[in-house]
Amino acid sequence: MDSKNVVVCDNGTGYVKCGFAGENFPASVFPSVVGRPMLRYEESLTEQQLKDIVVGEGCAELRNQLDISYPVNNGIVQNWDDMCHVWDHTFFNELKINPPDCKILLTDPPLNPSKNRETMVETMFEKYNFAGVFIQIQAVLTLYAQGLLTGLVIDSGDGVTHVDCNGVVMFGFIISVS
Repeated sequence: MDSKNVVVCDNGTGYVKCGFAGENFPASVFPSVVGRPMLRYEESLTEQQLKDIVVGEGCAELRNQLDISYPVNNGIVQNWDDMCHVWDHTFFNELKINPPDCKILLTDPPLNPSKNRETMVETMFEKYNFAGVFIQIQAVLTLYAQGLLTGLVIDSGDGVTHVDCNGVVMFGFIISVS
Protein backbone atom coordinates (compact mmCIF):
# COMPACT_ATOMS: atom_id res chain seq x y z
CA MET A 1 0.00 0.00 0.00
CA ASP A 2 1.29 3.43 -1.00
CA SER A 3 2.09 5.75 1.93
CA LYS A 4 -0.45 8.23 0.49
CA ASN A 5 -3.05 5.59 1.33
CA VAL A 6 -2.19 5.67 5.03
CA VAL A 7 -3.69 8.72 6.71
CA VAL A 8 -2.35 10.00 10.05
CA CYS A 9 -4.74 12.13 12.09
CA ASP A 10 -3.96 13.73 15.46
CA ASN A 11 -7.19 15.15 16.87
CA GLY A 12 -6.12 17.63 19.52
CA THR A 13 -8.12 19.89 21.80
CA GLY A 14 -6.97 22.96 19.88
CA TYR A 15 -5.88 21.74 16.47
CA VAL A 16 -6.22 18.80 14.09
CA LYS A 17 -2.93 17.75 12.54
CA CYS A 18 -3.39 15.44 9.55
CA GLY A 19 -1.36 14.08 6.71
CA PHE A 20 0.07 10.90 5.27
CA ALA A 21 2.41 8.22 6.61
CA GLY A 22 6.06 8.74 5.76
CA GLU A 23 5.86 12.51 5.50
CA ASN A 24 7.87 14.67 7.87
CA PHE A 25 5.16 17.26 8.47
CA PRO A 26 1.37 17.31 8.52
CA ALA A 27 -0.32 18.13 5.22
CA SER A 28 -2.82 20.29 7.11
CA VAL A 29 -3.17 21.87 10.54
CA PHE A 30 -6.41 23.64 11.43
CA PRO A 31 -8.38 24.54 14.56
CA SER A 32 -10.54 21.78 16.03
CA VAL A 33 -13.64 23.96 16.11
CA VAL A 34 -17.15 23.80 14.66
CA GLY A 35 -19.41 26.80 14.12
CA ARG A 36 -23.11 27.07 13.42
CA PRO A 37 -24.83 30.30 12.34
CA MET A 38 -26.58 32.19 15.15
CA LEU A 39 -28.95 33.82 12.63
CA ARG A 40 -30.44 32.48 9.44
CA TYR A 41 -28.94 33.92 6.26
CA GLU A 42 -32.09 35.96 5.61
CA GLU A 43 -31.68 37.61 9.01
CA SER A 44 -27.94 38.13 8.71
CA LEU A 45 -26.63 41.68 8.73
CA THR A 46 -23.84 40.93 6.26
CA GLU A 47 -23.83 39.97 2.59
CA GLN A 48 -21.73 36.87 3.24
CA GLN A 49 -23.69 33.63 2.97
CA LEU A 50 -23.08 31.19 5.81
CA LYS A 51 -22.98 27.43 5.52
CA ASP A 52 -24.94 25.32 7.99
CA ILE A 53 -21.67 24.07 9.48
CA VAL A 54 -18.30 25.85 9.42
CA VAL A 55 -15.17 23.96 10.49
CA GLY A 56 -11.62 25.08 11.22
CA GLU A 57 -10.15 28.35 9.94
CA GLY A 58 -13.48 29.51 8.53
CA CYS A 59 -14.78 29.94 12.08
CA ALA A 60 -12.21 32.65 12.85
CA GLU A 61 -13.35 35.06 10.14
CA LEU A 62 -17.04 34.46 10.90
CA ARG A 63 -16.80 34.15 14.69
CA ASN A 64 -19.17 37.04 15.37
CA GLN A 65 -21.93 35.26 13.39
CA LEU A 66 -21.35 31.72 14.67
CA ASP A 67 -22.13 29.69 17.74
CA ILE A 68 -18.73 28.05 18.29
CA SER A 69 -18.20 24.60 19.81
CA TYR A 70 -15.10 22.56 20.51
CA PRO A 71 -15.71 18.81 20.07
CA VAL A 72 -12.53 17.81 21.94
CA ASN A 73 -12.03 18.84 25.57
CA ASN A 74 -8.89 17.95 27.55
CA GLY A 75 -7.87 15.58 24.78
CA ILE A 76 -11.12 13.57 24.93
CA VAL A 77 -13.90 13.75 22.32
CA GLN A 78 -17.00 15.13 24.05
CA ASN A 79 -19.30 15.82 21.09
CA TRP A 80 -19.29 13.03 18.50
CA ASP A 81 -21.58 14.78 16.00
CA ASP A 82 -19.27 17.79 15.86
CA MET A 83 -16.22 15.51 15.72
CA CYS A 84 -17.72 13.88 12.62
CA HIS A 85 -18.00 17.36 11.05
CA VAL A 86 -14.31 17.91 11.84
CA TRP A 87 -13.42 14.54 10.29
CA ASP A 88 -15.56 15.28 7.21
CA HIS A 89 -13.60 18.51 6.78
CA THR A 90 -10.31 16.67 7.38
CA PHE A 91 -10.84 13.84 4.91
CA PHE A 92 -12.80 15.55 2.15
CA ASN A 93 -11.68 19.21 2.20
CA GLU A 94 -8.14 19.17 3.62
CA LEU A 95 -6.70 15.80 2.52
CA LYS A 96 -9.12 15.18 -0.38
CA ILE A 97 -9.08 11.41 0.09
CA ASN A 98 -11.49 8.57 -0.58
CA PRO A 99 -11.54 6.82 2.83
CA PRO A 100 -12.37 3.30 1.52
CA ASP A 101 -9.06 3.42 -0.41
CA CYS A 102 -7.08 4.27 2.74
CA LYS A 103 -6.10 3.07 6.18
CA ILE A 104 -5.94 5.49 9.12
CA LEU A 105 -3.74 5.97 12.17
CA LEU A 106 -5.46 7.99 14.89
CA THR A 107 -3.72 9.36 17.96
CA ASP A 108 -5.11 8.91 21.42
CA PRO A 109 -4.32 10.52 24.77
CA PRO A 110 -3.27 8.24 27.62
CA LEU A 111 -6.20 7.27 29.84
CA ASN A 112 -8.72 7.93 27.07
CA PRO A 113 -11.85 5.97 28.04
CA SER A 114 -12.11 2.70 26.14
CA LYS A 115 -15.65 3.67 25.07
CA ASN A 116 -14.15 6.63 23.18
CA ARG A 117 -11.70 4.34 21.37
CA GLU A 118 -14.55 2.01 20.45
CA THR A 119 -16.61 4.90 19.12
CA MET A 120 -13.63 6.20 17.08
CA VAL A 121 -13.04 2.80 15.49
CA GLU A 122 -16.75 2.26 14.89
CA THR A 123 -17.04 5.67 13.20
CA MET A 124 -13.97 5.12 11.01
CA PHE A 125 -15.25 1.74 9.80
CA GLU A 126 -18.99 2.35 9.60
CA LYS A 127 -19.27 6.02 8.57
CA TYR A 128 -16.09 6.44 6.54
CA ASN A 129 -15.42 2.80 5.48
CA PHE A 130 -11.65 2.98 6.02
CA ALA A 131 -9.85 -0.23 5.04
CA GLY A 132 -8.04 -0.32 8.39
CA VAL A 133 -7.89 1.63 11.65
CA PHE A 134 -5.10 1.81 14.23
CA ILE A 135 -5.14 3.95 17.38
CA GLN A 136 -1.96 4.73 19.30
CA ILE A 137 -0.95 7.01 22.18
CA GLN A 138 0.82 10.18 21.01
CA ALA A 139 3.85 9.65 23.29
CA VAL A 140 4.47 6.18 21.88
CA LEU A 141 4.39 7.54 18.34
CA THR A 142 6.84 10.28 19.33
CA LEU A 143 9.31 7.67 20.56
CA TYR A 144 8.86 5.56 17.43
CA ALA A 145 9.38 8.60 15.18
CA GLN A 146 12.77 9.13 16.83
CA GLY A 147 13.68 5.45 16.48
CA LEU A 148 13.52 4.94 20.25
CA LEU A 149 11.86 2.40 22.51
CA THR A 150 12.57 4.23 25.78
CA GLY A 151 12.52 7.89 26.67
CA LEU A 152 10.85 10.81 28.35
CA VAL A 153 7.99 12.39 26.43
CA ILE A 154 6.28 15.57 27.58
CA ASP A 155 3.21 16.07 25.42
CA SER A 156 1.77 19.51 26.08
CA GLY A 157 -1.21 20.56 24.01
CA ASP A 158 -4.00 23.12 24.24
CA GLY A 159 -6.13 21.14 26.65
CA VAL A 160 -3.94 18.62 28.41
CA THR A 161 -0.32 17.81 29.27
CA HIS A 162 0.96 14.26 29.67
CA VAL A 163 4.37 13.16 30.91
CA ASP A 164 5.46 9.64 30.04
CA CYS A 165 8.79 9.00 31.69
CA ASN A 166 11.29 6.19 31.88
CA GLY A 167 9.04 3.92 29.89
CA VAL A 168 9.55 0.97 27.65
CA VAL A 169 7.23 0.56 24.70
CA MET A 170 5.81 -2.95 24.59
CA PHE A 171 2.91 -3.93 22.37
CA GLY A 172 1.55 -0.40 22.19
CA PHE A 173 1.71 0.42 25.88
CA ILE A 174 4.19 2.28 28.06
CA ILE A 175 5.30 0.20 31.01
CA SER A 176 7.26 1.75 33.89
CA VAL A 177 10.76 0.42 34.40
CA SER A 178 12.06 0.33 37.98
